[in-house]
Amino acid sequence: MAIELQGFDDLKNDLTNMAYALDQGPGVNRALKAGAVPIEQQMLHNASTDPKIITDAVTDLTPEFLHSRDIRLLMMDFDNTIVPYTTNIPTEAVDTWLKMMAASDIQLCVVSNSKRDRVKKFCAAYGIDCITHAKKPFPKGIRQCLAKYGIPAENCALVGDQIYTDTLGANGCNVQSILVTAIDNHNFWLKARHVLEKPFIFAARKRRVSNEKHG
Repeated sequence: MAIELQGFDDLKNDLTNMAYALDQGPGVNRALKAGAVPIEQQMLHNASTDPKIITDAVTDLTPEFLHSRDIRLLMMDFDNTIVPYTTNIPTEAVDTWLKMMAASDIQLCVVSNSKRDRVKKFCAAYGIDCITHAKKPFPKGIRQCLAKYGIPAENCALVGDQIYTDTLGANGCNVQSILVTAIDNHNFWLKARHVLEKPFIFAARKRRVSNEKHG
C-alpha cells in the first residue's frame, strides 16, 4: 500500500507539471498579459510533442544503437520507464540492461519529476547519477543534467513514457526525445493519459526503431 500511495503522489506530480505546461497556469498567464515571456515558456512554445524515436522499452536502446545516433548521454525518466510506479524492483531484463549500459561508454542519468527517496536509493544501488524534482516538461532538470556532463544537447537523449513531460521537455531543450511504452498503466489516470497521447504516437509511428532501416 505504501508503494501504491507513493506511485499516486508521483503520478499526481507529473500530471500537475503537464497541466501547468499546457495551461501555463494563472500566474504565467498574468505575466504574459503584462508582456513578460519567461524563457521556460519560450522553450515550450517552440517545442514539439513529436518524439524523434519510438520503441517498446529502454532495453531496446543498446550502446550500438545510441552510437548510431551520436548519443553520448542518455537521460532517463524513472517511473513507468525503468520501473512501474508500484515497485522499486526492475525486471530481470532491465537489471541486465542497466549493468550492460554501465559497462559501456554511454553516460546515464535519471532525470525524474519525482520527489521520492526511492529514486535516489534505486540509482545509488546501480551507481547511476540522478536529478529529482526535474519539473519536466520545463527545462530545469534537463538543463541541470546538460550542465553537469558538459555534453552538447545534440549528443544527448531523454527517454521516457510520457509525451507531455518527457518528449516535450526533451524537444524544448534540443535533446533527442525517445518515447517508450509505459511499463504498467495500472490505474484510470494513467490509462486516460495514454488515450490522450495516442494521436501523437500514431503520427510518429514511422519513427519506431523496428521501422528504421539500419545499414
